[in-house]
Amino acid sequence: MDATNHVASRPTIIAVDGRSGAGKSTLALELTTRLRRHRTVTLFHLEDLYPGWEGLAAGISEYAAQVLPQLAAGRPAVWRPWDWAGDAPGAATRTEPAEVIVVEGVGVASAAALPHLDAVVWVEEDDRVRHQRAIARDGETYRPHWDTWAGQEDAWLAAEPVHPAEAADVVVHQTGDDRAAADALTALLHVPRLRDALGREIAEQSARRLHVELFELGPGQLHDGGLEPDLRAPAGAVAAAEVFGRLYPGVSGHVEAEDDAAEHCLLLESTNPEAEDASERNRFSILTDAGEPARRRMASHRLTEAGARTEVEIGCALARVPGPFFGWLDHVWGTYEVELSGSGAASLGSSGCAFRGGWVGWLGYELGRESSGVTRTARTPDAALFRAERAVIIDHAEHRAWVLSGVAGDAGPDAEWIARAREALTVSAGVVPLTPTLDAPPEFTCRDTRDDYLEKVRAAQTSITDGDSYEVCLTTALTSRQREWDPWLAYLRLRARNPAPFAVFTRWGSTAVAGTSPERFLRIGADGWMRAEPIKGTRRRAVDPTEDAGLKQDLAMSAKDRAENVMIVDLMRNDLGRSADPRTLHVPRLCHIESYASVHQMVSTVDARLRPGASRAEAVAAAFPPGSMTGAPKISTMHILDRLEDESARGIYSGAIGYFADTGACDTSVVIRSLVMEYDAEGCTLTLGVGGAVTADSVPEDEWDEVRTKAYGVLSALGADFPS
Repeated sequence: MDATNHVASRPTIIAVDGRSGAGKSTLALELTTRLRRHRTVTLFHLEDLYPGWEGLAAGISEYAAQVLPQLAAGRPAVWRPWDWAGDAPGAATRTEPAEVIVVEGVGVASAAALPHLDAVVWVEEDDRVRHQRAIARDGETYRPHWDTWAGQEDAWLAAEPVHPAEAADVVVHQTGDDRAAADALTALLHVPRLRDALGREIAEQSARRLHVELFELGPGQLHDGGLEPDLRAPAGAVAAAEVFGRLYPGVSGHVEAEDDAAEHCLLLESTNPEAEDASERNRFSILTDAGEPARRRMASHRLTEAGARTEVEIGCALARVPGPFFGWLDHVWGTYEVELSGSGAASLGSSGCAFRGGWVGWLGYELGRESSGVTRTARTPDAALFRAERAVIIDHAEHRAWVLSGVAGDAGPDAEWIARAREALTVSAGVVPLTPTLDAPPEFTCRDTRDDYLEKVRAAQTSITDGDSYEVCLTTALTSRQREWDPWLAYLRLRARNPAPFAVFTRWGSTAVAGTSPERFLRIGADGWMRAEPIKGTRRRAVDPTEDAGLKQDLAMSAKDRAENVMIVDLMRNDLGRSADPRTLHVPRLCHIESYASVHQMVSTVDARLRPGASRAEAVAAAFPPGSMTGAPKISTMHILDRLEDESARGIYSGAIGYFADTGACDTSVVIRSLVMEYDAEGCTLTLGVGGAVTADSVPEDEWDEVRTKAYGVLSALGADFPS
């Protein structure tokens, strides 16, 4: 057999299925055209095989039993197309194999065909639109047969073990948008079975180009926006929150505001840049969003009894990727040479800021269960990230900012957003964000009473005595239900009351998070150096300087707190060591005391460098969830916590939030001192997670006092009291 009649290796087969009039044929043709840029592609239309207007089932059967197996084996398929005009079989025809075969039509993804398919695309469309499109495409000849054909489709779908739309790797909501084929192809690049076959397309989409515009925010560039002098910040200072609020006005008010850039956005803000910064945590703030709806790429992951799956929204397409989250992250988060252009290219490149766009968002605590063998479903996704293609970076040390966008010029798709960013930076320079007032403070309830929590502390100590754990990071949750609630107002009050290096505000549709975390979870530099900075040991701040200094000294000298901290340091050394060159593993800071607005904290630093070729995503997975929020050893202690915490999911609390940049760098903080806000039609549920580490020599009453101390910063900012 010559080369034109046989493919040397098994071809890749992509099925495009959907009901009549959904737009399958157009999408399949456009996908074929795009795929042919790098390889040979054959397109097969199943409608050529149906034997008449009542032949759906027969056509699917012949395709699955005769045509598809031949093509899947890399051999030509010989078949007889239906002569629709003559209402009879036509002359035998031959379909040649190719490197990629696209099969299209109602039923190409039937259960009988699935063993031969590498990917399934299901095209979804409104019934009314489908009817109009089918009649317009095939003329009046189709009109009298529409109901007959629709009935056959209903019967076929009812007989399928799983509806093809549910089993599909990619679902395209065909809107007639000319981006549908591009979105579908990008979604297919996430399908694990296609990664080798579509390697050229993956490489092309991995090319990163950023236009960078520099803004010098020195004294000569300041504008006060007409505000009075006492509302101005020091010369050259820019509060990222002030810029963010002007750039994304939709964050203020009800979360279900009109669909704009504020619907999916993120602020990573250093709110205490004047503080001691031994670990370079307070220099940069990052403001970004998911872009316009048609261009968004958003990923959410859930672990359920049915298994783990990441869903990636790409414009009008949705990719479903089965398997662990960090496997998906390993695929999309690479180390790329990002090409910078524009007035800020050189200064950003030498600034020390590793963010160049990438995936940003949160990793929820339950994500860690993928390695623990326990499933616990949270209300929020176990991970939620979006692609940040445009951003503002503020350098608080050098009083400058950069506006990053994927396309240069004032005529590109981000032109309006760039103009708003320029204006927000200009007007915000030197302005102190106002701290808004609350109409009424929220009233919280606690999942545990004081007596309940003390009993759980004692139960944790029993597990420690039994040898099942060394340290148990026990938590509880405070909740409040509000009819109306402004998430941005809550963040502004938190940042004013509790300055912190990892302040964060993010909105993901109907969920928002406002927090002032002092704790870094994990940073990985573009050069492979990793840093974790666990916190264990807390004392409240006092108004009286002498008393405050005494509390700080008490923490520094506490054998119990040092033991807690050292145990977590050992855990983090083990976690990082799984991916690191062991010769680079060291602890430059051990049990150092840092002071924040409401608490003193004991902080340590663990550094190590990735082994050459080691996966960055696997390094994050090895350290997740943060050891300071579990205890040690991690897996067995998580099982203890499940029991003690009433089988309740922690959700976003105790997880991590931050960025995974296109440079291969990441920086994430532990989600503590954070308010999670979940909206529905009736209002908003506020959740504040708090807890502390339990050791063998813990005093239960002191552990309850620590819970109250940690809750104080958030509660006092909201004018709320700890529930009695």
